[in-house]
Amino acid sequence: MIYGYARVSTSEQSTKLQLAAFHKNGINHFFEEKQSSIKRRPVLENLISNVLKPGDTLCVYKIDRLARSMSHFVRIFEQLRAKEVGFRSLTESIETVTPQGRMFLQLLGVFAEFERELIRERCMAGQIAARARGQTWGKKPVLSPGDSAKVADMWHWGFEQSLLADMFGMSVAGLRDSIHRVEKRGRWRLSPSDR
Repeated sequence: MIYGYARVSTSEQSTKLQLAAFHKNGINHFFEEKQSSIKRRPVLENLISNVLKPGDTLCVYKIDRLARSMSHFVRIFEQLRAKEVGFRSLTESIETVTPQGRMFLQLLGVFAEFERELIRERCMAGQIAARARGQTWGKKPVLSPGDSAKVADMWHWGFEQSLLADMFGMSVAGLRDSIHRVEKRGRWRLSPSDR
């Protein structure tokens, strides 16, 4: 069985073009969703989890109707492959039942991994630049730098962290963060340019 999945981002938009393409290609069973690509999509989730069976094919008008990025598409495709469900895109001429289609999807997987690595690198570069400007993440420290130094000393003398947290009226996690601040560990670690 071939199931079509049509999606538009807002209730004002129409799926008519997508549905017409399904009918033209003999696809009479389809699901419609009016939901932004960045939000949860219950119709698609239900289709993948409860409707599609091994041997079925999920068809879309264009890949961007299914996924918001290559990595998102690869995750959806992995779900389909685990269920032994085929995939077809009408406008990109992709079908997983052909060797060319499978090769294209494997290339998409490689590009999705590349995309994730680039995003990770940009995030790390942004964090390093923010640290260089003196920015930090998370809650503001409960203790002053002087009190943090005292806590770190007391911990090194053998006081348990839970006892110190009670003494200073803070959580154990907050106390650990104060110790890390003194020792330049965790979120307080110096960037390579600061060393």
